Amino acid sequence: MDGIISGILSPEQEGWLARLSSLRVDQKKNSRMTQGVAPHKPLLLLVLSELVEQKRISGSLIQLSGDLAFRFSSYWTIVAERRRTKPELRMPFFHLRTSDFWHPLKKDGTEATSKADTAMAQINVALLVCMESPVFRLAARRTLIARYFEPAERAELYALFGMETPPEDVIAADARRFLFSDTDQKRRDAKFAVRVLTSYDYVCALSGYRMIDTRGNTVLEAAHIQQFKRGGPCHPTNGIALTGTAHWLFDRGYWSLDDDYTVLVAKERFDEKGDTSLLLKPREGAAIRLPENRHYWPDRAFLRWHRETIFTTK
Repeated sequence: MDGIISGILSPEQEGWLARLSSLRVDQKKNSRMTQGVAPHKPLLLLVLSELVEQKRISGSLIQLSGDLAFRFSSYWTIVAERRRTKPELRMPFFHLRTSDFWHPLKKDGTEATSKADTAMAQINVALLVCMESPVFRLAARRTLIARYFEPAERAELYALFGMETPPEDVIAADARRFLFSDTDQKRRDAKFAVRVLTSYDYVCALSGYRMIDTRGNTVLEAAHIQQFKRGGPCHPTNGIALTGTAHWLFDRGYWSLDDDYTVLVAKERFDEKGDTSLLLKPREGAAIRLPENRHYWPDRAFLRWHRETIFTTK
């Protein structure tokens, strides 16, 4: 599924994504135009993801080369409309040291103390290992594009990496997914509920039951797949629309979802009886109802977390 992060992110990968979400970037304005967030660092990190994907990094060294300058300049054309200055590669190349992404070096391999004497950089090995993961690269690209670029720029960057442009609320969630929450619980829960319930059109993913009244009341709940109290983000792909009963059963591991979005049931853990339409056990193997827009489909990384952490057949 294009644009959906499908895979489990390790705590170390999430840590690096948090750093990508918190780059030290200038935000400048002048009398003629709004320059917005300085794109130098995020553009260079996008270039890095491309170089790693193409296996163009030798060891952990990245050279301040003509090839790197060409790639950076090509990416710069995307932001040139609002950043009329010439793309100066040496600036982000040197200053990415501040977040420990890499260490700038002189030609002789000693530590560089200014952008002028920087010739190469030693990439943090932990970051390089993360970048070699396709799941991490996708998450990194989505985070960087959503967080640091203007709408028109984002469209070009998504296309550049062969990704569909997500809806605006998904982009907004991508921009904050790996940040520590700085909003109060009520605001956070309200935004999460709106994104999830509307994407499912107020239909329970498990039962197909739909309900919303003329005042906007609904029995449907926005359930976290990876529970928020256990590190799950308030991102729409970590949510699923469920009735209260289905939500309760899901949170306690009586049922879960496979990677193909079919229902798994811990049949040996409970007894039930009643109208067949209300029972959980007969739903095993059935496909759930998914949003029409694939960008809102549950992320398989969160589904695996639920299966491995919450769902149990004993």
